[in-house]
Amino acid sequence: MRRLLLISLCFLSLPAAAWPVDWIHDVEAGKEKFIKLPRVDWFEVDDPQVLSVEWVPESNELMLIGLKAGRATVLLGADGKVAAWRVRVGTPPVTNDAVFLAAKKACPDLAVTPMEDVKLTVTVKDEACRKALLALFQTDAFEARHLDLTFEGKVLQNQLRLVQDGLQLTTKGKVKARYVGAGLVLDGPVTIAEHRKLLWETLRRTLGRFALDDQTEKPEPAADAGSP
Repeated sequence: MRRLLLISLCFLSLPAAAWPVDWIHDVEAGKEKFIKLPRVDWFEVDDPQVLSVEWVPESNELMLIGLKAGRATVLLGADGKVAAWRVRVGTPPVTNDAVFLAAKKACPDLAVTPMEDVKLTVTVKDEACRKALLALFQTDAFEARHLDLTFEGKVLQNQLRLVQDGLQLTTKGKVKARYVGAGLVLDGPVTIAEHRKLLWETLRRTLGRFALDDQTEKPEPAADAGSP
């Protein structure tokens, strides 16, 4: 059975995709970093001028190649599961005290325990809190495994509507989204190009880890430039 064991993640109380990223990696410009993975079916980089990615099948490693100073996000997938990585190429971590304080104000029960495995615990009770956390989680302050998020039902429903808006934008309603059990389920027919676009839209619009069950129906391409 094909599997992708990208990272070890804690389960969220009501899981959702996708900020913050699952993992942050650093690589210097002009250098390479190798990360061993059991399998990757495909990957895509949002800024190929900053970072190049290659799959090395002989050693089951993903090679990150720093091209110039900057930051890039990488989506990786296999067997309907998707992960998001941030790669910093010769740049320091990005944190923002003002953004953190805004999140603390919007989410009164937000608690941070820096020395624990779960470093941030919060109940997302309303849209103001969700938006404040979305801004915080796009910094480098937390990775997905650091979080314990509990969503109020109305917030999760609003987030689902945002995802559905993104799907309408990218697939004209061919793909549907719903929350089932452990995460967000996407299903419907798509081209390869539409598939990648809808995943980026889902990442940009949602909060939590990328607990995505990708059941979309995709054609089998003869050669996919975004695949290893």
